[in-house]
Amino acid sequence: MARIELRQAGVIARQEFRDRLRNRWVLAVALVLALLALAIAYAGSAQQGQVGFRGIEVTVASLTSLAVYLVPLIALMLGYDAIVGERERGSLDLLVSMPITRFEILLGKFAGLSAALACATAGGLVLAALPLAPHFKSHDVWHYAGFAGSAVLMGMAFLSMAMLVSVLSRDRIRASGAAIGLWFLFVLAFDLGLTGALVASNGALGSGVFGALLMLNPADVFRMLNIFGSGDVQDMYGLATAVPGVLTSPLLLVGAMAAWIGVPLALSAWRFR
Repeated sequence: MARIELRQAGVIARQEFRDRLRNRWVLAVALVLALLALAIAYAGSAQQGQVGFRGIEVTVASLTSLAVYLVPLIALMLGYDAIVGERERGSLDLLVSMPITRFEILLGKFAGLSAALACATAGGLVLAALPLAPHFKSHDVWHYAGFAGSAVLMGMAFLSMAMLVSVLSRDRIRASGAAIGLWFLFVLAFDLGLTGALVASNGALGSGVFGALLMLNPADVFRMLNIFGSGDVQDMYGLATAVPGVLTSPLLLVGAMAAWIGVPLALSAWRFR
């Protein structure tokens, strides 16, 4: 039975992926991301009078800021109409009337959109890295690959939330508004509110509580994955004592990101049934 479910979901996943390739969505996003990433990698410190490659750790820290703003927006715009769009077009009734479960439909759409998102995100970052490759050392390649992989995971987390929005929304207009609201909340407002609470508490909000609250935002989990791996970058951003070391474990952070992918998707499956 599990094999049948995977095969049925795979058919929908391939269709979703082919649709994104056919309309040049993957290529367009990859090129835009590559150009922006390359510009930031070379000119990110122009205000300090420095241009060019400045080391893999500083480069990844600069690209992290770009990815936090761009990748969640791409993921939310990609997935917000995955279900509600089918409902408005009338094709959802046809889908559910076929010998395929609603979970298979949801899983197939998520898998196909995740594949398109991964190709666009990883492809754009790889294209941006090609001019930098002569400066890379052997360990720099793995560091950069880890950054690209974490960016894909963050995108999947926001795509999972977009699927939940799509299942809950009555029409595409409401779904798009909710998607933009999620981007504003997690990318802009969350950190501002948390920083304000930290300042207002006059230190009463300890580093352990502060670090735990950061786990409530997949964008911050992504930041911690890529910033806390380097002592120099921590000192640059003033983060050496902001979060206890136990909360910066890569295994814990990857687990938190996996939860951000799995929980909204599970809620979507429950509601879609």
